[in-house]
Amino acid sequence: MGTSHKADPTLRQDAQRNRERLLTVAVDAFTKDANASLGGIAKAAEVGIGTLYRHFPTREALIEAAYRNELEKLCAAAPQLLKQYPADEAIGRMMDRIIDYMSIKRGMAEALRAVVAAGGDPYNQSRARLTEAVALLLDAGKRQGLIRDDVEAADVLSMSFAFLNTADSRQAKRLASILVDGLRYRAPVVEKPRAPARKKRR
Repeated sequence: MGTSHKADPTLRQDAQRNRERLLTVAVDAFTKDANASLGGIAKAAEVGIGTLYRHFPTREALIEAAYRNELEKLCAAAPQLLKQYPADEAIGRMMDRIIDYMSIKRGMAEALRAVVAAGGDPYNQSRARLTEAVALLLDAGKRQGLIRDDVEAADVLSMSFAFLNTADSRQAKRLASILVDGLRYRAPVVEKPRAPARKKRR
């Protein structure tokens, strides 16, 4: 009669934490050096090299996963920002995050080229995911009467890319704040629904 073995949830949590640490360390390492040592990444993440290979069987798999993880964290921030801030401020904060993300992408460019050369496609759907996240914020801003109604997510992303191509990260963020002021210009006035009139007591 066989013994039933249930998966230990603690082990699953430990494995997930190990994976997240590896991805975080990998982004920093590959941004600084496309040829960063996998052994060095494992050591910095405080795991063994065997653990690294269990999660990411090849160097290219680790690079692509690290890049995609940053993209997913960025896109997941959009609804959270809307819960914390008015839509126009949320857009400004999102743009700062996009600029940080693009700085990482630029730093990892050489490492990502190796992924593409090996047949991977780390950029698959990245523009679409970013457009979707920014559109969520813009639509909220338009509904709230905080953002002009003739701007599209593609416009905001194109300008964000242009900022980083012509300036360093610090200046790009300053330019982004000016852009957000432009998005507020001529925002439609949204009338708040009137409270129902109270019936007079007879």
